[in-house]
Amino acid sequence: MSDDQSYELLGFDNVLLPVGDLGEAVGFYERAGFTVAFRLDEAGIALLKVGGETPGVLLRQEDGLGHRPPPWPSPRVWLEVPDARVAARELRSAGLALLDEPFSVSTGWTVEIADPWGNVIGLTDYTKRPELGRRP
Repeated sequence: MSDDQSYELLGFDNVLLPVGDLGEAVGFYERAGFTVAFRLDEAGIALLKVGGETPGVLLRQEDGLGHRPPPWPSPRVWLEVPDARVAARELRSAGLALLDEPFSVSTGWTVEIADPWGNVIGLTDYTKRPELGRRP
């Protein structure tokens, strides 16, 4: 890239999460409320929808990746929801363990879960700052 050229970040494409078993991972995320956009078992991938956007959370099977507790600190993917405290109740009802009780953040509330491979997903809301959310 020459000095007179630059690139621009336009937004997110997919967020890739490594998983040890695609079928088990799809089941976990469906219980967590995700919808599968597509699944290609022969390629070892499944795309989970996030809102109305085309990019999503891409599960990618990695051979030999076993179950593991979430590493600390670990990268986290936080996704916006209308109310994180409602999401926490629904996650519990689906039999999923929360990493902690919903906690307060500057914009609202957040709850986190970890899949069996240690990938941490946060569900966060903008109830304290609705003007910043997708649904003001």
